[in-house]
Amino acid sequence: MNSFHPADDATSVHIQFEDNTLLPVLFGAHDKHLVRIEQQLGVSLVGRGNHVSIAGPVDATDAARTALRRLYEQVKGGEAVNEGDVDAAMRMARGVGERALINLRRKRVTARSAAQTRYIQAMQKSDMVFALGPAGTGKTYLAVCAAVEMFTAGKVDRIVLSRPAVEAGERLGFLPGDLQEKIDPYLRPLFDALNDALPAEQVVRRLASGDFEVAPLAFMRGRTLSNAFVILDEAQNTTPTQMKMFLTRLGENSRMVVTGDLSQVDLPPGTRPGLRDALETLAGVSGIEFVHFSAEDVVRPPLVARIIRAYDAAQIPENQGQ
Repeated sequence: MNSFHPADDATSVHIQFEDNTLLPVLFGAHDKHLVRIEQQLGVSLVGRGNHVSIAGPVDATDAARTALRRLYEQVKGGEAVNEGDVDAAMRMARGVGERALINLRRKRVTARSAAQTRYIQAMQKSDMVFALGPAGTGKTYLAVCAAVEMFTAGKVDRIVLSRPAVEAGERLGFLPGDLQEKIDPYLRPLFDALNDALPAEQVVRRLASGDFEVAPLAFMRGRTLSNAFVILDEAQNTTPTQMKMFLTRLGENSRMVVTGDLSQVDLPPGTRPGLRDALETLAGVSGIEFVHFSAEDVVRPPLVARIIRAYDAAQIPENQGQ
């Protein structure tokens, strides 16, 4: 493992674990999880028996200790630990508060960053939530899981998932097939999230019965969505008129989540994104929460976060209509 060079604010702490038979899982093959923590937090970790010594800057050692304790509890609960879990534990250790949970019948979904914790908590208590930030931060997936949790608990009667069917460089009219076959690719990420949250046969049954609905944004016009958990994904590709139409579909005992990434606008040049318009128009409106994600919250492989930061640093211009 890496050598550590003491600095003025350096400190050393020790952790003792109850069950050293769990430590091979906690440490990973060839101590790869400890190495990962060392590299990302700039600390030195030394394991002996059921003890781990941590040396490094005060803030970093505190974060490493908290992360290891979280991971140990995960292993103690019978769960495996992978690189994503290690990264999540470090993000949470450097953030604030405890990890929020979404309890599904087939699994438990745990927040992997401080922003995800704020997002889950917002969806659990607020009627309308906007989630903004880059791909890979869990905006859509967590929204679908929160919807499934509320549905299975009987808090809503149905789930409605929607996306604007905007052409991102391709010509929809030239795609083969009928209307449903043309729009399916736009809606596939929503189906994928549903299938991960519930057994596939249950998803099919709920779709057939109308308990779940996955449809393009245009299908929402003229409706009132009551007793429902409603999600609008890829909202950066709405116009202001479409966004207003969608938001005003909210009915009694319903919850609405809007997700989007203003760096990925596919609208025609000169068109103002409805998501940006909504952020400015609705700022300060009671009952609406806004959760912002950054590259630091990306839960895909670390390379994805580095790619996002590189594009941000290059200051690639957004759609001219913004």
